[in-house]
Amino acid sequence: MKVAVVCPYAFDAHGGVQDQVARIVGWLRDSGHDAWAVAPGTGGPQGTRHVGGFVSVRANRSRAPIALNPVVIRRVAAAVDDADVVHIHEPFMPFVSLGAVLARTPPKVGTFHAAPGRTARGFYRSASWLLRRVARRLATTTAVSEVAVDALGSVAEPVIVPNGIDLASYSSDVERASGRVLFLGRDDPRKGLDVILDAWPLIRRHSPQARLRVVGVDRSDDVDGVDYLGRVSEEDKRAELGRAEVLVTPNRGGESFGIVVLEGLASGCAVVASDLAAFRSVAGDAAAYFDVGDSDALALLVSEILGSTDRLAAMAADGVERSRRFGREEVLGGYLAAYESAYSRA
Repeated sequence: MKVAVVCPYAFDAHGGVQDQVARIVGWLRDSGHDAWAVAPGTGGPQGTRHVGGFVSVRANRSRAPIALNPVVIRRVAAAVDDADVVHIHEPFMPFVSLGAVLARTPPKVGTFHAAPGRTARGFYRSASWLLRRVARRLATTTAVSEVAVDALGSVAEPVIVPNGIDLASYSSDVERASGRVLFLGRDDPRKGLDVILDAWPLIRRHSPQARLRVVGVDRSDDVDGVDYLGRVSEEDKRAELGRAEVLVTPNRGGESFGIVVLEGLASGCAVVASDLAAFRSVAGDAAAYFDVGDSDALALLVSEILGSTDRLAAMAADGVERSRRFGREEVLGGYLAAYESAYSRA
């Protein structure tokens, strides 16, 4: 099967959707299919068909590298014309994904990722009649989580196909650094780094040997027991996951999935997460949760877990078992079923 996988965001910037698109393209190729990405910018997996430049705009308390020149609609149509199926991520996002939906292209599968903010949800409600007309151009609709489904309301009724990772690339059976706590994320208030930093003095009081490793952030703060590692390679990130006893995801909101939570589970970390619906949909009972922004509750949870080798071991085992439902076989199988459904209806 020939599959064009459309990404509205430039690969020149890091993001969860870009990561999933690249992974899907790779999985499809490994399985013998002819697949390529379509995106703005210049980056992406080998064979990506680029359709123009991008600008960075504010969206969902973050920034989105998207194409706002309507001319890309024509370029997208040309880039997917020889595909059997077009897999469009974030179908309503201008103008690459939305252009692929509106263009006369081969059968389309749409995947919704985001948990829109209050403004976007209001737009979904007020313009639901228009969005439903757009969504009807999709032969098959999927979403990565219940959170993404709920955000759509009556606009579409997608089947859930979760985000996935290459489970074999994460090591859970490795020696851990005693007291090692890990944070992975950008220096963005939404990611909650300041929540764990506020909790850190209390954690150190209970566990003086504890050490916090912060990946993805480079600050000059001199905090006892905290190491800022900045941006690291994928290999180094996985090594940090393999050495940590506890992964903390203190995000404040705006999450529709929780890929970092999944990486922690697959790596055998005890995951301590903000009580967000998106995180619960990934980790279920395999993680420990605290109220969003409650640094005292976070400190107590981390301290209790670090103080119990039995609890650390049990959470690690439960996490690895939970992560298996997000591997290549399950996720790619869901998308291949969606492609076959769309193709058969053409």
